[in-house]
Amino acid sequence: MTVDLFAGVPVRDYATAAAWYEQLLGAPPSFRPNDIEAVWELAEHRYVFIEVRPEHAGHALHTVFVDDYDARLAQIAERGLEPTERETYDNGVRKAIFRDPDGNEIGFGGGPA
Repeated sequence: MTVDLFAGVPVRDYATAAAWYEQLLGAPPSFRPNDIEAVWELAEHRYVFIEVRPEHAGHALHTVFVDDYDARLAQIAERGLEPTERETYDNGVRKAIFRDPDGNEIGFGGGPA
């Protein structure tokens, strides 16, 4: 069975959000289904999308676990973004939290250093 995941992020301003997510994710959207949504494919059948929904903007909480945690954060830093928070849990798992212009939380998690 194939399962597709679309994780939505409500935003106020399309152009501002699309530019920020392109900077965070390092690529333009994979596709734009209409003039208020942009979709990035993070891995096969796994997507994150922005949608203009001002009344809900700023309330998303998503964490993406990656195998290349340190390299991923370094690449994001090279594109001009730094996490607003970093956490390390008792089991050694690390998380870097980024906040988009609306305050939505996008985290990247990875195993122990």
